[in-house]
Amino acid sequence: MNINEIQDKIIEEFSVFEDWMDKYAYLIELGNNLHALDSKHKTEQNLIEGCQSKVWLHAEYKDGKVIYHADSDAIITKGLVSVMIRVLSNQSPQNIVDADLYFLEKTGIQKHLSPIRSNGLLAMIKQMKLFAMALKSVNE
Repeated sequence: MNINEIQDKIIEEFSVFEDWMDKYAYLIELGNNLHALDSKHKTEQNLIEGCQSKVWLHAEYKDGKVIYHADSDAIITKGLVSVMIRVLSNQSPQNIVDADLYFLEKTGIQKHLSPIRSNGLLAMIKQMKLFAMALKSVNE
């Protein structure tokens, strides 16, 4: 699936819930399903600056695609990073850099985050795009 198809699927999944508490519960469930990040990647270098909670993000390049792995010590943030991985992982670096992440607005996620968490989400997106650009330049 391409990035927009994945985003559309996420929008559809979130539309099932009318109440924001149910959407938060779903976000937490998604975070709980995130594969554990190998402890060797929980380093200062992989820690995202700008997040209130700790978020570690590791990226690798395989067969022309960027694959992300992450973890967080906060349950909502872990849900957010799991959704971002779902959207951007296994995509080409260029598609990641060019991605318009419209699902954040259409699901209401961006609107319902505290300002601090919203800044953390933006830092997460920025880091994912920076990793994609770096991996692209190294592998071209």
